Amino acid sequence: MSQWIITPDKYLSTQETRSLRSQASNQAILARTKGTQNPVRNHLIIELALGTGLRVSEIACLKIKDLHLGKGQNSLIVRNGKGGKDRVVSFNSTLKKLIADYLDYRTSKSQYLFHSERAEQMTRFGIGRVFKKLAKLSGISNHHSIHSLRHTYATNLYKASEYNLRLVQKQLGHSSITTTSVYSDVISKDLDIALEKLG
Repeated sequence: MSQWIITPDKYLSTQETRSLRSQASNQAILARTKGTQNPVRNHLIIELALGTGLRVSEIACLKIKDLHLGKGQNSLIVRNGKGGKDRVVSFNSTLKKLIADYLDYRTSKSQYLFHSERAEQMTRFGIGRVFKKLAKLSGISNHHSIHSLRHTYATNLYKASEYNLRLVQKQLGHSSITTTSVYSDVISKDLDIALEKLG
């Protein structure tokens, strides 16, 4: 069986990520002036996916009680992730503030972080549709899906952590480092430096 590889078309470029964030943010700002809910929720869905690398099923199942936003706390618990495992995922203070602002703003009493108009929990399909709609408005190719944001997070974290594969493995919840190593196969600091030296 051939090894799955992470190719550049599986994650968003810096420009695409910027466009997507900007589109989601602008819609949320407008929604707040009108007192509407969904675009504010959708903005957080995009930022949470880009800021934690959660699988779409994990985003759908995330409950408010599993968020830890106290002083010095920037983490959430994924319950029953792939392989039935729980894991703690940390995130930065910018995302923490966005989550707190969203919780202050939202009117739903749902125990789930993300609810739909008709149900107290959004489906994976519903979350995927939020991404597709915003991606189209941002000029992002329609072959990308919400899962592309997990790959985008992983590649960005890999670079930001000075190429620390173990750290990426822990955040993504991969049981084997082999699964995570697809990111090191395509992104290599040594290769980048060597190619630049070629001139």
